[in-house]
Amino acid sequence: EHVVESGGGLVQPGGYVRLSCAASGFTFDHYTVGWFRQASGKEREGVSCRDNSNGNTYYADAVKGRCTISRDIAKNTVFLQLNRLTPEDPAVYYCAPAWRAFSANFYCTQPASVDSWGQWTQVTVSS
Repeated sequence: EHVVESGGGLVQPGGYVRLSCAASGFTFDHYTVGWFRQASGKEREGVSCRDNSNGNTYYADAVKGRCTISRDIAKNTVFLQLNRLTPEDPAVYYCAPAWRAFSANFYCTQPASVDSWGQWTQVTVSS
């Protein structure tokens, strides 16, 4: 059971990025899924989380209003779209399903609750 991330890369300032997190060997149905990021020299932080058992979502203040977390049931994939990229957005982005019953708010605000950090995808913002 693991997730496969994709979608990072080089994006111009003001542009957007759409990251994908595909589940392998399990379904996201009852799990909270979180997107976290870690910029160089900074602590890892929660960006957005989605509780797939009830659809509740959480967005960090830094991305609120320009970020959408969504789920495609048929593709068993959770997406993160981040618009109007700024110099504060470049980071390594991780997708992490919560293997315990955490709410979206809790999971995103408590990165230490993530049981395992797997694959990541790099987002770079540059003109």
